[in-house]
Amino acid sequence: MLVKTYGSAIYGINAITITIEVNIDQGIQFFMVGLPDSAVKESHQRVEAALRNNGYKIPRKKIVINMAPADIRKEGSAYDLTIAIGILAASEQIKNEKISDYIIMGELSLDGSLQAIKGALHIAIEARNQGFKGIILPKQNANEAAIVNDILVYGVENIKEVIDFFDEKITLEPTIINTREEFYSHLSEYEFDFSDVKGQENIKRALEIAAAGGNNAILIGPPGSGKTMLAKRLPSILPPLNLHEALETTKIHSVAGKMTRDISLVSVRPFRSPHHTISDAGLVGGGTFPQPGEISLAQNGVLFLDELPEFKRSVLEVMRQPMEDRVVTISRAKLTVEFPASFMLVAAMNPCPCGYYNHPDMDCVCGPGVVQKYINKISGPLLDRIDIHVEVVPVPFRELSDSRISEKSEVIRERVVAARKVQEERYKESKGIYCNAQMSTKQLRNICKIDEAGQTLLKNAMEKLSLSARAYDRILKVSRTIADLDNSENIKTEYLAEAIHYRSLDRENWGA
Repeated sequence: MLVKTYGSAIYGINAITITIEVNIDQGIQFFMVGLPDSAVKESHQRVEAALRNNGYKIPRKKIVINMAPADIRKEGSAYDLTIAIGILAASEQIKNEKISDYIIMGELSLDGSLQAIKGALHIAIEARNQGFKGIILPKQNANEAAIVNDILVYGVENIKEVIDFFDEKITLEPTIINTREEFYSHLSEYEFDFSDVKGQENIKRALEIAAAGGNNAILIGPPGSGKTMLAKRLPSILPPLNLHEALETTKIHSVAGKMTRDISLVSVRPFRSPHHTISDAGLVGGGTFPQPGEISLAQNGVLFLDELPEFKRSVLEVMRQPMEDRVVTISRAKLTVEFPASFMLVAAMNPCPCGYYNHPDMDCVCGPGVVQKYINKISGPLLDRIDIHVEVVPVPFRELSDSRISEKSEVIRERVVAARKVQEERYKESKGIYCNAQMSTKQLRNICKIDEAGQTLLKNAMEKLSLSARAYDRILKVSRTIADLDNSENIKTEYLAEAIHYRSLDRENWGA
């Protein structure tokens, strides 16, 4: 007897419906075809043990399982439940009238319980698009899939529940999530706050500008000056995610298997801080079957690279193109996938190997040329793509011991949100552009117009600091953001001067 059940495969951030065709005929062999990988082939043993431990069995006949379309590689253990239900239906051990109405996915344990799968959100979206009545998957993934409207999502704990459901012995309760309520309930949950930081008002100002314009930033300073502490608090002043951004971010985390049972929607901006030993593929994504890397997991949030010069140069260089294009394309012989990579880069580094170059109180013990060699670990093209370079100096004792409460993140965020609203209105006709950091060169010429005094100031800075054309654009974008924070239509000379000030690593005294 031939029975068809339906599963789903994840490629990039999209899902493809997979038809599992199970045919049982005279004979004694077991065949699985349709480009299954080793994990899929091993499902035979898992399915057999799970069925036997729940009072069912695989018939001792010729079983042929085809996974269509047969030219797409199937990987992972999430097809266990799909295959098991197909075998039971084809051998007439359960009813099969309702099976074709559902996408069925789940990894089986030997006792029949179900383990979580990756990409539940994408699977639910594809199931709805394909017109399926519902989706059956492990209970751990039910909340994640249930944020998709207009489709029934059944979370189950073991295969016996699924069997009894199709035999009409029990009725499963669909998981229902109020997407907007779930989204707004966690919108402002942040562990860190800028009120914890004593002093460093100039750095807070720089990060406020970065947050308002979506600009990249690098913090340079001696050990213990507060670089990491400040960077960790940046998400708390970024504008809250909107529902579209939250769904977009959740998709990527779902594919990567980062969603937990109690989280159905990523509602706060992600903060990713990979260790400096990370590989190229770990940062930008990759693998035989491409998976998203850290830059994609930081989508709509912050990617923090601490101790920037300690990262392998090759790792940092592969990040350059995604920083410009805000998407990373991974090509393989048989497929090409794209992962979004719209993130804010915040980096931190010591000014030299000993950490005390330009320190106000301590002497640098690095030899001649060592500082410049250390800075040169970061390529010029990468530094060019970082809009704001700011020096972090140690906080003096009088500020550390000050009992006054610093400005809260909530207050700073209000100013940032106000500036972002100005930018949203400005770019409402431009698809895919939401903040100043994303504006095109053509828009730059129209939006960032400066007067004659500003032109003279910028000309002198370009000549003295030997700035590139990209640095010129970045200065204009930052100055436009400063003007938006000040609710000014025009870019004043003082805004340009502040933006130029945030090019610390372009100054002649660095490493000289």
